[in-house]
Amino acid sequence: MIGASLRFGALETIIDRQGVNGIKIPDAKISEYFGTNVFNDAAMREYLAEDVYEGVIESIDTGQKIDRDIADQVSSSMKAWALNKGATHYTHWFQPLTGATAEKHDSFFTPTSGGRAIENFNGNELVQQEPDASSFPSGGLRSTFEARGYTAWDPSSPAFIMEIGAGKTLCIPTIFVSYTGEALDYKAPLLKSLHLLDQTAVEVARYFDKNVKKVRATLGWEQEYFIVDEALYFSRPDLLMTGRTLFGSPPAKGQQLEDHYFGSIPERVYAFMLDYETEALKLGIPLSTRHNEVAPSQFEAAPYFEEANLSVDHNQLVMDLMDRVAKRHKLRLLLHEKPYAKINGSGKHNNWSIMTDTGKNLLSPGSTPKTNLQFLTFFVNTIKAVHDYSELLRASIASSGNDFRLGANEAPPAIISVYIGKVLEDILHELETRVTKKGFTEEEKIILKLDIHSKIPDLFLDNTDRNRTSPFAFTGNKFELRAVGSSANCSSAMIVLNTIVANQLKIFKEEVDELIKKGAKKDGAILKVLSECIKSSKSILFGGDNYSDDWVKEAKKRGLENIKDSPRALDAYITKKTKDLFRRTEIFTERELHARHNIRLDNYIKKLEIEAGMISEIATTQIIPVALKYQNELISNVNGLKTVGIKANDTKFQKDLIKKINNHVAQIDQQVKKMNKEVDNANKITDHRACAIAYCDKIKPYYDSIRTEIDALELVIDDSYWPLPKYRELLFVR
Repeated sequence: MIGASLRFGALETIIDRQGVNGIKIPDAKISEYFGTNVFNDAAMREYLAEDVYEGVIESIDTGQKIDRDIADQVSSSMKAWALNKGATHYTHWFQPLTGATAEKHDSFFTPTSGGRAIENFNGNELVQQEPDASSFPSGGLRSTFEARGYTAWDPSSPAFIMEIGAGKTLCIPTIFVSYTGEALDYKAPLLKSLHLLDQTAVEVARYFDKNVKKVRATLGWEQEYFIVDEALYFSRPDLLMTGRTLFGSPPAKGQQLEDHYFGSIPERVYAFMLDYETEALKLGIPLSTRHNEVAPSQFEAAPYFEEANLSVDHNQLVMDLMDRVAKRHKLRLLLHEKPYAKINGSGKHNNWSIMTDTGKNLLSPGSTPKTNLQFLTFFVNTIKAVHDYSELLRASIASSGNDFRLGANEAPPAIISVYIGKVLEDILHELETRVTKKGFTEEEKIILKLDIHSKIPDLFLDNTDRNRTSPFAFTGNKFELRAVGSSANCSSAMIVLNTIVANQLKIFKEEVDELIKKGAKKDGAILKVLSECIKSSKSILFGGDNYSDDWVKEAKKRGLENIKDSPRALDAYITKKTKDLFRRTEIFTERELHARHNIRLDNYIKKLEIEAGMISEIATTQIIPVALKYQNELISNVNGLKTVGIKANDTKFQKDLIKKINNHVAQIDQQVKKMNKEVDNANKITDHRACAIAYCDKIKPYYDSIRTEIDALELVIDDSYWPLPKYRELLFVR
């Protein structure tokens, strides 16, 4: 059997596989080579004149444009640094709406007269480039024949040297916009949302500390992923083409023994980790954690938190690094949210907080009643923001892959709720009720009566145990958005979170200032508005089991949405409420919102179309032929037994198995034909939303019905016939 031979050949290859030689792990402390391939602060101080360095830093801090003279000097110094590092090319590195990163390499080399050449790189080439934008998703913002798009330097994210084999390229992080100025990427709106949050949070923070001049959102992501040997990967057309297994009967042993989580890291995987971590650390990515995750062959990487824009860039880089380095080790990286059925999928927890330039984490309580009131101010406003825009936050993490994972007893459900722990819930309840009863004119007495000072410092010892079932959980000094998919660009969720919190802080300040104008004292006004925020948003607080059926019923009573599929979840991007929000905050225009809605729907359609195509192809060209061959062998066996006098009753097992195989094959054939007909019908629909819903409602259900029949065949067909590597091999053979 050719298919089975491929499978068993892959297993033999793995058994004979040797470890990768020549992994270059620096013989030095990490601190000695960390960031060596980054044009960071230390490199800028070395290569830039003092006034130029100060100009760049001021631009980073204020968001102001860098003038041409400074840009020319920076480009000259950056070129000198890159050439000294061995770089031969440069590229504007950007994040189009494909979800991946993009780059077009240009050489420093420039021919001159007399057959000579020089290395050249000027300010224009640093600040702006014009890559062809015609083939990137635009969601209708531009016609395909209009090719012009612009990348523009983002000085707040330092340039770096990417080493691939013997080549070295200077990568300059940039935004990507259309000819008419609309954002065609993730970075441009992320930067806008960070600037907005900075402005609004500073104004509120100054209620408590007049010295605050800047507030930065911080992000620490936890990247989950699976690893599989490349020989097995290439033997599974579904993994190769869709990133997940479309078929596969669960193995006898999966994750039920819970022996993989935090277990000893397999040596081969450990070598891969060391390799990609070394490259990441040289790129200034502060990776600090590695471990086995819950499912077999699942692992996790996590860095220290950083400013959110830089953290997003680093996550995109890490995903690219892991993918390339895995191939060096004859492994394949699986970032799909659900590569295997019946075991945990992969997410990317986004740990979000806000920091002042004075060194204060605004989501961490302090040592005095006043600083704890500051904590409660930002804490409550964040909850209020999530409550008011929960559907938009749900939309931000929507994808075809995440639909398989959310709510599957391993990840948060599609219902957005907030977990803060019982102690904090009690404090918020006390604040709401006491301010309501006692008024707000004697603010100092109110603070003392609330006993905030005495309760909050002990909170972090044992009262904020994480709720792993919660989509948005407070975990001590940050909020953890646990619903982001493993393959996602973190920007999508961070843009929404930054924007809704900034919007709420602006509303909060307006309401507080209005009360102060009417004669209220500042702290009393703050408490009054906070109590109203708590009252209007407490329905989103939930500390129980988000997986339970009781919570689904309770959430419905509370008016919380349970949007289980992406096509409907994405509607939140184009509601009047969302359009008003983004227009008011100047993050997205209405055209940009509709474009993103179309792009996300188009991506959903195409991924399901590819999956349907692979299901049809594998079922008809591999599974059914193998089943028929084995069935014929059984028929020959029964006929052969008759010739030697074996009675019909003594061949009942074989006959029943023949019938069982025949029934499964007939069902597969019937279901595949019906699915293909629905695909044809869906592809005739011109409206993106209607087409996506058709794929979701009419085509996707066939995935499970066809899989059920094929997985049943896997359990009865001779193992030597089965063409696809089985789950036990994919998950446990390394």
